[in-house]
Amino acid sequence: MSKPEKVNVAVVQMTCTANKQANVDKAIAKIAEAASQGANIVCLQELFPGLYFCQTEDHIQFELAEPIPGPTSERIQAAAKEHGVVVVASLFEKRAAGVYHNTAAVFDADGAFLGIYRKMHIPDDPHYYEKFYFTPGDIGFRTFDTKFGRVGVCICWDQWFPEAARLTALTGAQILVYPTAIGWLHPEKEEYGPAQVSAWETMMRSHAIANGVFVAAPNRVGIEDNIEFWGHSFVVDPTGTLLKVGSHDQEEILIVECNLAQIDFSRTHWPFLRDRRIDAYSGLTKRFIDGDITS
Repeated sequence: MSKPEKVNVAVVQMTCTANKQANVDKAIAKIAEAASQGANIVCLQELFPGLYFCQTEDHIQFELAEPIPGPTSERIQAAAKEHGVVVVASLFEKRAAGVYHNTAAVFDADGAFLGIYRKMHIPDDPHYYEKFYFTPGDIGFRTFDTKFGRVGVCICWDQWFPEAARLTALTGAQILVYPTAIGWLHPEKEEYGPAQVSAWETMMRSHAIANGVFVAAPNRVGIEDNIEFWGHSFVVDPTGTLLKVGSHDQEEILIVECNLAQIDFSRTHWPFLRDRRIDAYSGLTKRFIDGDITS
């Protein structure tokens, strides 16, 4: 069966509390709401079942993790099937004793479990102490063939790395989704706030342009301890044009029509993939190049 060229992508921007059940219930309701408004693909924000717990290093937080499949992923899977939508859901995965990941699970519109992506780049910044909790992903960059197109997933800190976007695009992604939890630290907002949002947005717009893909970024919103999550969720097309942008302080569902035929148009007019010098990029596998490199 041929796939539609025009698909409606929804990004869900919501607040979270310490009540996991309430957060999951809210996400399920948002999936239903997005589907009722015509969404085909629904993208939830990073670690939506709870507060962003990585602001401190606390062993008790490991109790929040679940296996995949597990109770939360199975509820999301059921919602995808019930409403006939693809869902990208970011979860705290317990893989084994002592091995935990920041993981996105992808479900097709018939409820089929298509697989997972484990966050590859793990930050360690003030109040983003993710290295304490998350083992880096070990299954590479992946794309999932859904009823409504090929969806690639990276997660939050991955969005700062052009290599991640490129490799995901090279697996066939048409839509690249970045579930995100990013915000301002209270002492920094006044001085650095606008520049931080601009840099974040600019990086993902550049991924869309360089790879000829749509990019969807669902971010958290609301104040949680030391972080004011800045929302500003958005969807961008392969030319880097912002199709829709969320507010900084409100829960929202953004639903955007994406014409997947635009990908071929963009890539044939801006043939960046064609003109890549794959014979000259061996230096990318080095941490830093000390001196000249000839191949």
